[in-house]
Amino acid sequence: MNHQHARIILYAIATGVVLGALMGWYAPQAAVSVKWIGDLFLTALKMLIIPLIFAAVISGVTALGDVRKLGRTGLLTIGYYLVTTGIAVLIGLVVVNLIQPGVGISLAGGGLPANVAAKQDMGATDILFQIVQPNLIESAVNTQLLPIILFAVLLGAALTTVGRKGEQVIDFFAGFNDAMMALVIWLMYAAPVGIFALVAGRLGAAQLEGGFVREVSAVGLHVVTVLSGLAIHFAVLLVIMFVFGRRGWRYLASLMKALLTAFGTASSSATLPLTMECAREEGVDPRAVRFVIPLGSTLNMNGTALYEACAAMFIAQAYGVPLGLEHQVIIFITATLAAVGAAGIPEAGLVTMVIVLRAVGLPLEGIGLLLAVDWFLDRFRTAVNVWGDAVGATVIDRYLPEVVEDPELREAAEPT
Repeated sequence: MNHQHARIILYAIATGVVLGALMGWYAPQAAVSVKWIGDLFLTALKMLIIPLIFAAVISGVTALGDVRKLGRTGLLTIGYYLVTTGIAVLIGLVVVNLIQPGVGISLAGGGLPANVAAKQDMGATDILFQIVQPNLIESAVNTQLLPIILFAVLLGAALTTVGRKGEQVIDFFAGFNDAMMALVIWLMYAAPVGIFALVAGRLGAAQLEGGFVREVSAVGLHVVTVLSGLAIHFAVLLVIMFVFGRRGWRYLASLMKALLTAFGTASSSATLPLTMECAREEGVDPRAVRFVIPLGSTLNMNGTALYEACAAMFIAQAYGVPLGLEHQVIIFITATLAAVGAAGIPEAGLVTMVIVLRAVGLPLEGIGLLLAVDWFLDRFRTAVNVWGDAVGATVIDRYLPEVVEDPELREAAEPT
């Protein structure tokens, strides 16, 4: 896709978000009636996720050549994830301690959601069992990306060790990945309409259910706290991009298509194809695009980690439970780890929040206080999650190990 078409799509997506918000606000009944269009677009995006991740990760790993370079790149990538997620949680804790949004709030919240109630016994070890699964087909059906990514990484590493026969399979997945990216570009032309319908439908439903303004005002300081923290972390990631990724404002402008899509879909996994395409258009090394961004869509949940830290402290303040420094250190650790286990689907952070609350002995029923606005905040934290993945690709791009000159890789890295 050339830059002119990319700009047109960006402006169209931004217009779709604005028009969707206006329709959901002023004509909620009509907005809900068009939600099916957004659901269809979201389903089409999800249709691409599994084959794209499988092909992209394998081709990204095999492009590194020597399997030993995979270890270095993997360590750099995981290190980036841990550092930025830790920064996000720290920002969340600082902001929530300064604003103290839960002090004096009414405890008349909703009940425990069914999807959260089913995970009440969830612990940190359950995250490990999300990574290793006995049935990859079942994982694909349930869009469990971690097992798919792990298998793709191992298969890609194995293909680099089996000689000429492996090269034939590598060429197949490279071609398959190119075909999947072509499908992504085709789907991007439908993004403005799909995102318009998603935003309109969700906001319209909130209006019909009791009024969006009333919902937000009930926990207004919590909303302000989370949005403030996310804005600060977004700026921190921007600085990381400038300093370590050596990219300018143009990269952020190009990623706006993916960020607006993340806001509209509230799903980092569904946004993954567009994130990869936007990074590729800006000339990020295809090895980094194929390896870092898919892995980040499941492991690098900066926005979710920040949100869970803020939410845990908010619940503690609302219930009048004092949490000292030692408890907040526990929140820091568990929120960082729990974010790794958060699936890239809407409102998955509510489920993994169980781990954080249980770690410091807070009542799970406190989650009910957040339900009214969680869908709204979910869109902002998803955009931050996606932005963190995109910045990570630029950082790892700069520190990728050198490989033998490959004209095809160099051509793939050039923007079109």
